[in-house]
Amino acid sequence: MMAHPTQCWKEAMFKDIITKVANIELYYKALSHYLEYKPMLLNDLLLVLTPRLDHTRAVGYFQKVGQLSLVLPYVKSVQSHNNKVINESLNNSYIENEDYDSLRDSIDSFNNFDNIALAQRLEKHELIEFRRIAAYLFKMNNRWKQAVELCKKDRLYKDAMEYAAESRNTEISEDLMAWFLENENYESFAAGTFVMYDMLRPDVILELGWRHNIMDFAMPYLIQCVREYTLKVDKLEVSDETRTKEAETNNQQPLVLGEQLMITGGPAAYSPMPPGMYGMPQQQQQMPQQLYNGGYVGTM
Repeated sequence: MMAHPTQCWKEAMFKDIITKVANIELYYKALSHYLEYKPMLLNDLLLVLTPRLDHTRAVGYFQKVGQLSLVLPYVKSVQSHNNKVINESLNNSYIENEDYDSLRDSIDSFNNFDNIALAQRLEKHELIEFRRIAAYLFKMNNRWKQAVELCKKDRLYKDAMEYAAESRNTEISEDLMAWFLENENYESFAAGTFVMYDMLRPDVILELGWRHNIMDFAMPYLIQCVREYTLKVDKLEVSDETRTKEAETNNQQPLVLGEQLMITGGPAAYSPMPPGMYGMPQQQQQMPQQLYNGGYVGTM
């Protein structure tokens, strides 16, 4: 049928037969044949052959001939395998089509691809949304400083603050706060004290606010810090008082021997055991024993 398509071609019959052949190479010859004679029906054939195809080889073939966009429905349908070649092919297609929403969804759902290479490619893209994805990729790979710096270049203040907070790095967070003040972005400085609260040091924020004469923007953060430290001190005082009372109570309790107090027992509590106690004769308890030439000498 592939040798004489114009005379004996029957679409339904061909699809039924191709799934029953044992020679796998015929699958790829059929793809080539459809690409040449029936390109609009190619996805239908791929749908039938999906369980039998090597997806890496199939996608690689369409990339080689430059027809990947023609079979995107098939490539998307098999992305659930999380194959590296498939993921990178789709990501490249999304970049070429400037479809940043689909690219972001693909990155979030399928992680088997070269994250750093894609981030380095996107950080120089002309569209800001793709550069934003680059910062997101740097963040996913714990390259916090690169992610924050990229956000600063594009004025993505919210992303920069969130990434600095997630980094759990005080230096990155405080550098970002200082950068806000250098650019006289006082509103973002105030927002940063809330978003990056756990990563900031009160003395640094107090100094920055005083030096730039913006104490009004720093004051909510400082009030919260004072309140938090006051609560901690109160808890420590309560805990210390509780421990002190417990120690005093333990010191006042007398030691007890059985049911009789040691302090009131007197000498009688420690009197020696009387002779004959427990049924032992007095003579047996006091019988002397002498060792002589390796034996005992007693009364004859």
